Amino acid sequence: MSDSVQQAYENHLANIEQRTGKSLDELKGILVASGLSKHGHLRDHAKAELGMGHGDANALVHHFLSGWSAETVAPEETGNVIESIYSSAKAGLRPIHDALMALVVPLGDFSVAPKKGYVSLRRKRQFAMVGPGTNARVDVGINLKGAEGNDRVVAQPAGGMCTHQVRLTSVEQVDGELADWLKRAFDAAG
Repeated sequence: MSDSVQQAYENHLANIEQRTGKSLDELKGILVASGLSKHGHLRDHAKAELGMGHGDANALVHHFLSGWSAETVAPEETGNVIESIYSSAKAGLRPIHDALMALVVPLGDFSVAPKKGYVSLRRKRQFAMVGPGTNARVDVGINLKGAEGNDRVVAQPAGGMCTHQVRLTSVEQVDGELADWLKRAFDAAG
């Protein structure tokens, strides 16, 4: 994440703590105690139980699902997949993943379905996949049927899991063009 995006994210979390009068760990405890595991359900719970606005609740749940151990949310479903995906030689790729998620969270309600080596981002259907392609690259699969690709957002052969793929080697590549593609795919999936 760029320094300014990271700072804005950290400021938002600090403002949430200030507005609720609770630390992030206390807020985590409230979400864990709910027994809920889906993003939308947790967000609605935070809004109802803590009186949070939509944006704060959405940001808190995103932080909870991506930054805190997924084990505490739904161990039977997710284990600690995100942590294990970005472990060892791939640990340096985690900031790229986090920057991508920072682009997607403001779009609205979606679920994160961790798989063995990547995460699937879903609404009514999958709109994107995010995971390491190699030890030095994060691959983003995007589902946007009928869209023409380009040199960066490469159209994939028909019948694959995604219609387009983007290969990222740095946080700086998580930019406005990618945000536009993800928004279009998000809107089309829902």
